[in-house]
Amino acid sequence: MIKKIFVCVVIVAFVLGIGLMADAIHEIIPSETIIPVPGPDAEKLNEYIVKYNPYAKWNLWPKKGRLYKGTEPHGALLTTFVNDTAYYSIKNKTGMADGSIIAKENYSADKRFGALTVMYKIKGYDPEAGDWFWAKYAPDGKVEASGKVKACIDCHGKKKDNDYIMTGDVKKK
Repeated sequence: MIKKIFVCVVIVAFVLGIGLMADAIHEIIPSETIIPVPGPDAEKLNEYIVKYNPYAKWNLWPKKGRLYKGTEPHGALLTTFVNDTAYYSIKNKTGMADGSIIAKENYSADKRFGALTVMYKIKGYDPEAGDWFWAKYAPDGKVEASGKVKACIDCHGKKKDNDYIMTGDVKKK
């Protein structure tokens, strides 16, 4: 009987020790160190989607593969990645939720990477144009255009009823 009590005490002490150690590790490396999504800043957005939350690891746009046929001004071939927020918005057909990021790799017909174009939905950023922040990056990551880009808004405005999205339906019809 004493042996059983001793074993129980040792097990409880072991479990408590693990719990205290986990808490100590949390204090050294807290989970809050995750990098938050940036505001409307093209350089910080690029750093976020390339370094901290690499877009190339995100889901592809549903039912689109890599290097699907594109149109100008994006390129002959496209590959479109979406973050989790955008992915579930597309799947649920509710329109794009705030925080949605769409990253589109633009390629020439001979599969040369030409640019990365990004749509980032920021609540209150530009209500007249769906709250989208637009960015275009050269292959080296240099910002070529960003913000309330008139050419982007004018073209995508043709799909205002689909939350400015051309790639596929994001709202129930």
